[in-house]
Parts: sequence; C-alpha cells; structure tokens
Amino acid sequence: MKVLCAFAVSVLVMSATVNAQTPDPPFPVAGTVIDLSPVFVPRDDARTRIVILPGDTPVQVTGRQGIWFRVVFASAQGEEAGLMEPHDIRIDPDALSLSGGFESRRLTERGFVDLRGVGFPQTASNDASRVVGDTLVRQEVFARPARWLQFALGVDLRGSSHDQVEDEWRVDLEDRGALRPRVAVRRLGVALTSRHVSLDLGKQFIRWGRADILSPVDRFAPRDYLNLLDSEFLPVIGARASIRAAAETFELVWVPQMTPSRLPLLGRRWTVVPPEAAGMALEDHGAVFPDESEQGIRWSHAGRFEMGLSVFDGFNHLPDIQAVVDPGRGTVALRRTYPALRTYGGEIAVPTRTFTLKSEAAWFTSPTSTSEEYLLFVVEAERQMGEWLLNVGYAGEVVTTSREGTPFPAERGVARSIIGRASYTIDPTRSVEIEGAARQNGEGVYAKGAFSQTFGGHWRLTLAAAGIAGTDNDFLGQYERNSHATATLRLSY
Repeated sequence: MKVLCAFAVSVLVMSATVNAQTPDPPFPVAGTVIDLSPVFVPRDDARTRIVILPGDTPVQVTGRQGIWFRVVFASAQGEEAGLMEPHDIRIDPDALSLSGGFESRRLTERGFVDLRGVGFPQTASNDASRVVGDTLVRQEVFARPARWLQFALGVDLRGSSHDQVEDEWRVDLEDRGALRPRVAVRRLGVALTSRHVSLDLGKQFIRWGRADILSPVDRFAPRDYLNLLDSEFLPVIGARASIRAAAETFELVWVPQMTPSRLPLLGRRWTVVPPEAAGMALEDHGAVFPDESEQGIRWSHAGRFEMGLSVFDGFNHLPDIQAVVDPGRGTVALRRTYPALRTYGGEIAVPTRTFTLKSEAAWFTSPTSTSEEYLLFVVEAERQMGEWLLNVGYAGEVVTTSREGTPFPAERGVARSIIGRASYTIDPTRSVEIEGAARQNGEGVYAKGAFSQTFGGHWRLTLAAAGIAGTDNDFLGQYERNSHATATLRLSY
C-alpha cells in the first residue's frame, strides 16, 4: 500500500506537468462521450440546464471556454450547445498525438488518480474496521489510424488498506478473482466503424439497459459488489456487432466466457453471517465457472420514443451459493456456481409534456430447470426541471417458478421497492445527487447522497454519505450497521 501511495503521488506531480504542456486540438473537431456524463446548457445568465448524455454519444467540439469544452449535440429539440468537462470527451479525428503534434497515427489519452477514504460509524459483527482507504490509478489510450478503425487500451492499478486487492503483481485480463486485481486490463480492443455497421472486439463494456438503479435487461454488465452501495460495472471479453438502418439498430453479442460479479468478501462487513451459522467459521471453497459461451441479440428504435427488445442466452453473473456445514470442525464451506440463464427483455421510453415515462422488464428462465424463474420490471417517471433531474419509480418482481437454492440477490434484493434518484446542478463546477430505495414492506431502506466540486479543470472532490436501515431478514435491512461516509479526491488528466 505504501508503494502504491508513493506511486500515486508521483503520478499526480507528473500529470500536472503534462497537463500544462498539452495543447488543444484544432477546433472544430468531432468527439465522443466516453461514459455517462453531464452537459451544461445555459438558459440565461442565471440558470443552466443539465442534460445527461450516455456513453458513445457523438458531439462536435467547437472550442474552449475556460476549463470547459464547448460542444454541440443532437437532442429531441434539434441541435443544442453546451459545456462539458474535457476529460469526459474522447477527441476522434484530428486528435492530439501523445508526442505533441498532429500526425496520421492519431492518439488520445485520458486518465485519473483516485484517493478514497470510507468511514463507518459502527463496527459490524464480523468486521471491526471502521476506516478503509483505496487508491485507483486508471489510464486509457485510444489510437485511430483511420476514421473507420480505432484501438483502445485501458489499465487499472489499485491498492487497498482493507485487503480487498490481490497482493500478487500480475496483469489480470479475466476479472474472475474474488479480490480486485492489483493490475487489471480495463479495456483492450479494436473497433471498426462504417456508416451503418460497427464491430467491437475485445474487452469492453456492453450496456443494454435504460433504467436507473435496477436494470433487468443488462445481462452483459457484471458488477463489483465489494461495497454493495458503491458498485461499479465490470467489462467483459467479447464481440459486439451493430447494424444501423435509419432509426433502427440491431446488436449481436458473443462472449466466449462468463465474467462473474465480484461478491462481498468473507470476513468483511458486507458479508452478513446468518444466525444459523453464528459461531462457525466461513470458508471460501472457490467458484465453478461454466465453460460455454454467452450470446444475445437486441433490437432498438430511436426517435420520438425509444424502445427495444432483447434475448440473452448464457449464465447468471450472480451465483448460487452452495453451503456445506461441518459441525465437527465448526465450519461452513461456501462454493459459488453460476446457473444457466435465458432472458427475454424489453424497454421503452416515451416523452410527454410533463415527464418521460420509462419502463424495462425481463423474464428470467432456467434452461436446466435448476433455478427460480421470475419477472423483474421497473417503471419510472423522469422529469427535467431547470437544473433538477428527477426520477422516481417502482421496481417489481413476480416469481413464476419457485425452486430450492440460495442465490446472491444483489439485483432482486432491490426489487419490490420504491426507487428514486435526483440530481441538481448548482453551477458548471458543482453538483448534488441523491439516490434511494425503500422496500414496499418497510423492512429495508437505503439512501445515499453526494456533493461534487471541480477545481481548476482537473481536480474533483466528491463527498458522499449512505444510510441503511431495516430488519435482519431483509436484504437491505441486514446491512443497517454499514452506513458510511466517503471522501474521494480525483485528479483527471
């Protein structure tokens, strides 16, 4: 950890120097939004409207305004102009090369260093630690030798004070370990793009869902659940082909091996010991991964309304937990298995004069008849009011076939709940976000909020807090001692 912290400090110093020497590309220039990001649209001298653009949205960068890029993007109202943070945009053609000039082999890069501290006011029954420190260094490089061809490489370097990161120094590509890898390949692939067809090969992020908090159709999107309320998506290795014809898009996805979600660690506060296992030692006996591939197909329509239909055939990235009790040794052996899964999903978003109605649903079936079969659905109403973006809805579940088994319910544990999210843009450098879910029976609830402040174009401080309450027999309520506060300092370069 000390070595990694020293490395992080050196990166901070070096990146600050690099930033001061990096010139802007020639404007105007095309760009692409990298991840879900806000664009700030001025309405008048006193008010700014916020629009959330999804990843891979094309924008035209027309110039710089202070620390911001001026961008033009397409919306339902036609072309709109706004401001975005430079590190949220990947410059595409005529990009600045890493050597400082403009060459035929165009390279762009982005990265950041995160220093994060998490504090828990209460100890847990199986974890007395109350302060956790994490470090993340992420670097991504994109090479576009031609307009139709792009190569991407992203690497993560991690450290943790709470033994959540592997001790071994190796480069991990598969993301199948119980611990976060010390060095992981986050992105490694090639993209071939024409006017109507695109092909992405390699390690990438594949997102299908539209809903907030819970997305039933997002079957190629495993998560890191070491902290259940602060989970992040994991990339998968595979191939994705997209065919576009006017407002219709068809996607074909093939993944040679399943990437599992990373579960809470045994002996840590996010793994709650059931009463029947009290006083017994939990032993991790590893995981049994399936050998077969996964595949899916999706059709989506964009226009005055948006909708899509999808079919997924593969495995659940959330495992069934098999427990073997040994009374003589006083142990419980736990093994993770990943059952076969087939889903049929659909989503729709319909704008009205007052709000946008969004709905998403998927039916989860068991081809081997070994797991429960059920329907997960989400209905949401989203409204933009000046600087406010409000979203409220209901996440539901209907079990169609009950079977024995002990699945890890990270997704279903939020179902049968009222869910909501609200974000407020104070100004282009400050924002506030609140999210929460409350079970319909009142036995589990969580709420979390975050304040974010940008400094000098490269620094961002985020202060967040999460509160959990409920009963021990509820998925959310069992973590009532895990309320926490987080402070994250990020340097983007």
